[in-house]
Amino acid sequence: MRRYVHHQLMSVTMGVSASAIGALVAFSVVGIPEMDDDYGRWFIQFMFGLSVFAGISGALPFVKHAEVRTFKAAMPLNDPAAVLPGSRVTPRYVVDRRFLLLLLVPSLIAALLWSPWAALFPLTLAVEWLMRAGLAAHWERRHGVLLWRGEVKEQPLGKGQLLYSSPRPGPSSTDIGGPQDCV
Repeated sequence: MRRYVHHQLMSVTMGVSASAIGALVAFSVVGIPEMDDDYGRWFIQFMFGLSVFAGISGALPFVKHAEVRTFKAAMPLNDPAAVLPGSRVTPRYVVDRRFLLLLLVPSLIAALLWSPWAALFPLTLAVEWLMRAGLAAHWERRHGVLLWRGEVKEQPLGKGQLLYSSPRPGPSSTDIGGPQDCV
């Protein structure tokens, strides 16, 4: 299980990393193109605009496939103590190599064969993921819950289903009337 906000921020990290690596390779091999009529640059600008539009439309509750509707459909987590982080949280899986390669390889091929600006394509995806992370953080704060993404063995709901839990674990059985309280 992973928090939805952390998952989106990990995706942003992968998009920025893939763009940086791809741009370094493409601009080193092909060179930086001039800023006149290059279709690759216009394509990347169009994709940035489309990503911003998609991110904004995800925040609108009347859009059919909006993120806000997905958050409202989240189910409560039966055992929040099983997934809530402890006091010392270490970010595991900050770099997912397979996802990085999935973003890097196609954009690098397009950058080397078509236009060096295509190496920046993962950056356009990162814009939308960053907007989703901000939207989810705002929604979590407003509703006082944490959104989780993933599967729980005890609570099968299907892929893509979001779960929510309280930000603080409830009292455990040792906190309430345990043997240490009987003196």
